[in-house]
Amino acid sequence: MGLLDILLGRSKPVAPDLDQLFALPSAAVTLEVAAGFTPTGSGAVCFATVEGAAFEQMHREVQALLDADTDRAGPPVELRRDGYGYSWLVSRRAPGELTELVNDLHAVNTSLEANGFGPQLLCSLAGFTDGTDRTLALVYLYKRGTFYPFAPLPGAAERRDTALELQLKSVLGDDLRIEPDLGRWFPVWGAPGL
Repeated sequence: MGLLDILLGRSKPVAPDLDQLFALPSAAVTLEVAAGFTPTGSGAVCFATVEGAAFEQMHREVQALLDADTDRAGPPVELRRDGYGYSWLVSRRAPGELTELVNDLHAVNTSLEANGFGPQLLCSLAGFTDGTDRTLALVYLYKRGTFYPFAPLPGAAERRDTALELQLKSVLGDDLRIEPDLGRWFPVWGAPGL
């Protein structure tokens, strides 16, 4: 960052740090002890929809990479589109395989980035539940290198449990790099993997 940037108030964007995803298993232990939420085994990577042969080739490469895991039931990564026009690469594991799920999410993000789709990457998430009908996602913002909790309230209406989210912000602060700007805690309504 140069002197002109400082004078004009410009800041350098935070570089993505995909290795932050590897902090999720330790955060999951804290999450279970503090709030009773355990992993669902589902996770997803969200990106702006991409079309074309280059994306199809990358998708096949990710499938082949993750298909090497013979313990998985079903396809290694499923491509889904949500009602808002975004694409999701969804991975499903057994609830006790959070480390493997994190490896999947890291591999998908890395493949997208390596194939030139880094600017389209938006976020990744890992799903959690408290055993009732409450769900929670720990969302990783790719362009910020930070996490935030997203806790939709059960039911048809798009409402979230902000009190729980703020509680988890303080609980998870030692395990994850939490996004300090609450305005960036975007809702991911209907996200596959949640």
